[in-house]
Amino acid sequence: MKRTFLSGICAAAVFGAFSVMTPTSVDAAPKFTCSTAQLIVPWKAGGGTHILFSIFENTINKMGVEPKIKVVSIGGQGGNKGAKKAHGSKADGCTLFAIHQSAFTSYLNGRIDYHYDGFDMVAKLTSTADIVGANKDAPYKDFNELKKAAIDAPETILTGATFGSTSQFMWLLMEDLTGMKFKYVPFDGTAQRMTALRANNITLGTLNVASGKKFIESGELKGYAIAAEERSKYFPKMPTLKELGVDLVYALERGIVAPKGTPQDMIDHWSEIFKKAAADPDLLKQMDAKGTDINFVGPKGYEEWYKKTYADYEKVAIKIGMYKK
Repeated sequence: MKRTFLSGICAAAVFGAFSVMTPTSVDAAPKFTCSTAQLIVPWKAGGGTHILFSIFENTINKMGVEPKIKVVSIGGQGGNKGAKKAHGSKADGCTLFAIHQSAFTSYLNGRIDYHYDGFDMVAKLTSTADIVGANKDAPYKDFNELKKAAIDAPETILTGATFGSTSQFMWLLMEDLTGMKFKYVPFDGTAQRMTALRANNITLGTLNVASGKKFIESGELKGYAIAAEERSKYFPKMPTLKELGVDLVYALERGIVAPKGTPQDMIDHWSEIFKKAAADPDLLKQMDAKGTDINFVGPKGYEEWYKKTYADYEKVAIKIGMYKK
């Protein structure tokens, strides 16, 4: 609401009152019991999620805010080991959790009994489209050849995925839409899958610009198509799946949540901190270099997003037989 002040004294008084109410001001900041909050990333270092949130960590700590944050990687169980650690942590604002839609797939696959609904929303931050990736020696010249092979000889093409996570769900969706069938090989996270792809131990695996850009550019890996609405500016010659007749758009939407019951003033504090970091020019430059879009959404909008998105995932999971309601 805009107000007109008749005197400088009134303006100063109101400004002073506003500054006290600002969540990130020193006087209004919630009372934390930690000097450094842990931001749990539930995958090993080197994967796309770890890379992106490490950029946020550096940006936030340069802002001079208290508490600082520290990215803590807890790999294992397809992201569920870290999720369990975060879910069981104190709701005191000193634990944050990096999350994306693997929370849905793990829940729908029966590997964990909660998803986003087991946490309080802080902020949705980034969006990274998936790529149909392959080893450089994969014998298919383009996506159509791959599609034909996966239909003619079902469950023979070795495809790396973290079972019950988004890296498998994209392939499951593709199977449902096209009739293709893949032979899945389990990996604990992105870093292991990337290593196996580069070593030609598997033929296929999801990539994204954040984790795969340098390997695609060097020729170590290749991408057949991107699951985005539009072609990537980084790979303008790579077609979208929609261009190739597969109506599939699939991107990792990464965000921050906190243990259920975290006080609202702490949720608001962290939301404001991440909002400021997300607008930092240097962070934006680094995210752009990683092929990742910033799309900040606060707690309320984030909750609305997860409820709608979960409903969409549940429908598909029921259709492909992954989940029974």
